[in-house]
Amino acid sequence: MTTRLLPDDVQTLQKLVVEQRLLIEKLSLQLAAMKRHRFGAKSESLDQLELLIEDLKTAEAELVAAAPKTTAPKGQPRRRPLPEHLPREEIVHAPDSACAHCGHEMRKLGEEAREVLDFVPGRFIVRRHIRLKLCCRDCGTIVEAPMPSLPIEKGLAGPSLLAHVLVSKFADHLPLYRQAQIYARDGVDLDVSTLADWVGKSAALLAPLADAVAGHVRAGAAIHADDTPVPVLDPGRGRTKTGRLWAYVRDEREHGSSEPPAAFYRYSEDRKGARPSAHLEDYRGFLHADGYAGFNALFAGNRIREVACLAHVRRKFFDIHEASASPLAAEALQRIARLYEIERRIRGAPPDHRRAVRQEEAKAPFTELQAWLEAVLPTLPGRGALAVAIRYAITRLKRLHVYLEDGRLSIDNNAAERAIRGLALGRKNWLFAGSDKGGERAAILATLIETAKLNTVDPQGWLADVLTRIAEHPINKIEEFFPWNWREDGAGDKLAA
Repeated sequence: MTTRLLPDDVQTLQKLVVEQRLLIEKLSLQLAAMKRHRFGAKSESLDQLELLIEDLKTAEAELVAAAPKTTAPKGQPRRRPLPEHLPREEIVHAPDSACAHCGHEMRKLGEEAREVLDFVPGRFIVRRHIRLKLCCRDCGTIVEAPMPSLPIEKGLAGPSLLAHVLVSKFADHLPLYRQAQIYARDGVDLDVSTLADWVGKSAALLAPLADAVAGHVRAGAAIHADDTPVPVLDPGRGRTKTGRLWAYVRDEREHGSSEPPAAFYRYSEDRKGARPSAHLEDYRGFLHADGYAGFNALFAGNRIREVACLAHVRRKFFDIHEASASPLAAEALQRIARLYEIERRIRGAPPDHRRAVRQEEAKAPFTELQAWLEAVLPTLPGRGALAVAIRYAITRLKRLHVYLEDGRLSIDNNAAERAIRGLALGRKNWLFAGSDKGGERAAILATLIETAKLNTVDPQGWLADVLTRIAEHPINKIEEFFPWNWREDGAGDKLAA
């Protein structure tokens, strides 16, 4: 269930939250029993159950965040005081000391303090916000400074801590229950349910920014696409199912463009061709992709033009050569290497120059490679690995020929593969979840973190600044939060004007 599909009435939303909590309670009891029976030994099944509970608690937080304020469940546990051993930093918020009515000096009448747990690199800190109340002795006017807003209303966590939790989970692949164990060693007791609440509400808050990044990617003349399987727990059937994470990348640095690179991700329950068709519904341009048949519908009507990937072709010959030292595979690799050497020399050059060099230097060896493959194929056993690789190469090269005609295009789809690689390495730790909603959250955070990395921006510092401001920021100016508009200075993290 996505936020847009949540019911509007209070009673239905309250029922959803109650049902979610009952399921969490049931699974928590099962987990405790499993731990007792295994005498505390960790196993993959216990890890899976930990992650399932974590995901359900995060989903509950999103339900609460999406509900009207009057639907907040009653009986919330009382918040524990922040540990005394943590360093305190006082931030005083004072109104103008001159009375706005009579101009005389105002005196202190009182103050209100609020403690926020935050995180600076390597340590926790408590920021104690003090709001002064002033009174004018002459006319009796009373004023007080406003408290700064927090990403999570009335929440305990400061923006830097929220950013640290998000980056640890989605970039460093640390599940929330492991983060809770790490924090406990520093004397900070944070329940998994608390961390899950922060992740769910932060993801909901950041979703419009992720959508805006997706719009920037789709505005490119050429984008790269790839997908990877992700295991998702399916509690209703007592086993796992396979979802998909799709990556779409715009990176025009190869042809000298000043347009910032960006990536956006989408999660789906399956790998049907309808998924990428929906993700790129309004896109017009070139699409670098592998040979997945599900992309074919995109290329009908020429609204999107296919650009195949030479790296996929090369990989098949490389594997054969590694396994058998085949001379034919070695020659295929040498011919492909000639094309890559040309690309190395023109990387970063303007499109017109790249096209001219390709026409003069790459077109002939590319055509010769195609002719050589077609001549060699009849001499090989039809079911052999080398014949399979050559047939694949012949098919893909026909769909790669377009790169010779347009200097904005790449010779391969490596930009998308790089964007998928980090997810594939850590997916078991952060996405082995209890619902498809966990995949959607991962797509939002992966969009923001990967786009920050593409722009050589520290994702934790950037997200901390965004979370400080985004709750009160106009939605029609969301592009001001793009990472390429962000700079870091000695006075602290600041968004560019």
